[in-house]
Amino acid sequence: MVTYSLFLSLLFSISIFIDPSSSYAADFQPTKLVNKVCNQTSNYTFCVESLYTDSRTHKAERYELAYVAFQLASFKATSTKDHIAKLLKNNATAGQSRHLQRCSRVYKKAVYVLAEAYGDLDSESFYMLVGLSNHATHAAADCQAALKGTRLRTPLTALNKVFKFLCEICVAVSRLF
Repeated sequence: MVTYSLFLSLLFSISIFIDPSSSYAADFQPTKLVNKVCNQTSNYTFCVESLYTDSRTHKAERYELAYVAFQLASFKATSTKDHIAKLLKNNATAGQSRHLQRCSRVYKKAVYVLAEAYGDLDSESFYMLVGLSNHATHAAADCQAALKGTRLRTPLTALNKVFKFLCEICVAVSRLF
């Protein structure tokens, strides 16, 4: 029952994160810059819809779009890390705890790496952005690998997937510099 309720809360949190009313197709066309970035990702629609959840995207140049992308990824890394902490706290078995602790470590590192990327943006020393973005992307894959064969995989798979897609956007934006 706990797993089912966690799964429902996960689906609810994902639906809040990507608001269908923010869909770009109904109101406007993505800018050339957004098209350029999103065409470099594995999920164009997700990319566009994610970027346009931030009102700055409509008029964003590459620098501001980078802030939007890294902010989205940072938020998702932090919320996933917090979700994992709740799972650890709420009666995780010894076997589950081991897997969740690995996920917790990789997401803590992802939060740190994304903070470093913010520092690169602030200092306008963009040379590390692609590497930092790629490094953050590995958190989702590492967590997913840690969960292989566990019941925890289902609720965290969606969070890992969203984070991976957001990091792809960061990589694509980073290539603009």
